[in-house]
Amino acid sequence: MGQIIDRLYKHNAIIYKVLLFFLTAGAIVYLFPRGGQFKYDFALGKPWQYGNLYAPFDFAIYKGDIEIEKEKEELALESKKYFAYDNSVPNAVLSRFKEQINKIAISDSLNKKQIQRLYKRGILIINLIYEYGFINENSAEARVNDKNEMIILRKGNSVESILFSKLIQSKDILPFIDEKTKDFVEYNQQLLISNLANVIKPNIRFDEKFTRKELEEEIKNLSYTKGMVSKGELIIEKGGIIEGKRYQILQSYQQASQSTTWSKSNYSWILSGYAVLVSLALLMLLLFLIRYRPDIFNNNNKVTFIFFNVFIMILVQTLVVKANADYVYVVPLSILPIVLKAFFDARLGLFTHVLTVLLLGFIVPNSFEFIYLHIIAGIVTILTVSELYKRANLFISIGQITLIYMITYLAFSIIKEGSFSEINWLYFGLFAANGLLSFLSVFFIYFYEKLFGLVSDVTLLELSNTNSKLLRELNEKAPGTFQHSMQVANLAEAAANEIGANSMLVRTGALYHDIGKMVNPTYFTENQVTEVSPHNELSPKDSARIILDHVINGIEIAKKNNLPDRIIDFIRTHHGTSITYYFYKMELDNNPNREVDKKKFQYQGPIPFSRETAILMICDAAEAASKSIKEPSADKIDKLIDRIIEKQKNDNQFINSDITFREIEKIKKIIKSKLMNIYHLRIEYPD
Repeated sequence: MGQIIDRLYKHNAIIYKVLLFFLTAGAIVYLFPRGGQFKYDFALGKPWQYGNLYAPFDFAIYKGDIEIEKEKEELALESKKYFAYDNSVPNAVLSRFKEQINKIAISDSLNKKQIQRLYKRGILIINLIYEYGFINENSAEARVNDKNEMIILRKGNSVESILFSKLIQSKDILPFIDEKTKDFVEYNQQLLISNLANVIKPNIRFDEKFTRKELEEEIKNLSYTKGMVSKGELIIEKGGIIEGKRYQILQSYQQASQSTTWSKSNYSWILSGYAVLVSLALLMLLLFLIRYRPDIFNNNNKVTFIFFNVFIMILVQTLVVKANADYVYVVPLSILPIVLKAFFDARLGLFTHVLTVLLLGFIVPNSFEFIYLHIIAGIVTILTVSELYKRANLFISIGQITLIYMITYLAFSIIKEGSFSEINWLYFGLFAANGLLSFLSVFFIYFYEKLFGLVSDVTLLELSNTNSKLLRELNEKAPGTFQHSMQVANLAEAAANEIGANSMLVRTGALYHDIGKMVNPTYFTENQVTEVSPHNELSPKDSARIILDHVINGIEIAKKNNLPDRIIDFIRTHHGTSITYYFYKMELDNNPNREVDKKKFQYQGPIPFSRETAILMICDAAEAASKSIKEPSADKIDKLIDRIIEKQKNDNQFINSDITFREIEKIKKIIKSKLMNIYHLRIEYPD
């Protein structure tokens, strides 16, 4: 049992990566659509690229979305409108009218018989008005367009169909009463009209609940198919143009095939297929890291960061597709290569982006168009986004990315539609929104720095500020070392620019590479203000130990001040596994007859493992050695730099740094030029 635990502990990093791999693969497969992939790829307006296609089974032809929406609109216009009849209103009107008549006093102009006649005529008019009902004009016009339209009038539990024109509206009420009382003398007529106008009120209202229920029932019974395709029937011949009915039949066949494929019997097989494809994509990413980025692969934190970003992008895109597939291009996938390039490099950013887009091809509609468009946009992102600490660069890059999206989509649309008239201009708005959302990459970079402990160019810019607390302390305690670090930073930055390395990273690393010298500053030549060296009172071994310890002390100080690991790497590697040759030679001279342990005079390493750390090693040694030249000349500097770099090459200090001989030659050339400028030297011309 103990041996098993020991093995697990020894291989915990690999076990973690395996668990991360399967967890990510499972989560991505879970997001995939619940249906098999259609075996044919086709697009509207393009020729059929396969052989003659015959229906393998009977299936219905489904109507298109536009066609269904049109039919729903027609149903909404044609569906019966329900109106509710309020029986309590006529009774209340009759009672109030009776009260009004009873209040009329007998006079010379109006006797009892005439009042009785007014009452009877009023009752007749009220009954005629409420025979079908009185509806408010505003309510009616909002619901019915044609007066001759048939409506459903609901009286309690009974319903009847009538013409809408039979209902009396507000605008018709006075003409109707006037017509029914024209045989009265003017005074009596006006009196009756006045009394009726005071009591009559609408008793018909639009019954929205019943109308909506009726419409929903009609929509429920709406047929979503229009015909059948029989087994063995030719669907499309080879080379036929996919348009019109053919396109609808192919879409119907695709839908029928997917519903047939995704059944309980083959559920596990389809999931297995998805799992294999996703696993292959993630495996390619791991193999890329093993082969080309071993330092990232060996860091579980960084591998988790990469897998996490891939999953987040797939998750967000899936949620958008499920909500509304029309907004598929609003997701700013360019954030992925921007973030990965900010923390790692362009090659890893593009490789990861391409794999992510390929996986998304299983989720989105029009997968070829989606994949092509996003891969092109990803390439443009990698080529244009640089130096994120310069705000203008990000604005310009995202503008270019958005423009590429629009141009590429425009080209696809012209190919599909054959003209500009059918282009969906909504997508241009989506691409603009995509560009605006891409600015969130700045937020994500800041968030990931805190969450995963990574470092970006923005952080490097902050750290390279010489007014920062740690660099001010270095300047106060070891001013000579501070000046040396500044000179090395300038040389390293120029060398990095020359070979296309990360100049901001190497400059920041150079500023902090010697902070360990603050512990014993006077034991380093650049900080000695007198000719008396404290090493004179120490043995070569003790002196070497103090010199060697500045790397360990630097790492401790850096960790105490929360410097990022990428900066600490420069402190670890700037001397590689070289030896303090001066004290080693002194120990040999003092003990000619005794074997000297070389390891006690050797830095623990590791050797540089990137171009940036290799540049710092070269520039640090070159700048320090140049101070030892008593009478600097172009020839002396030239030979000194050649000798230093050749020794580092012979000591195998660059074998892990992925730097080429050609790049080293460029670095030598730029260092020589800079040092000559520092010492104000010119090349001596022959007589």
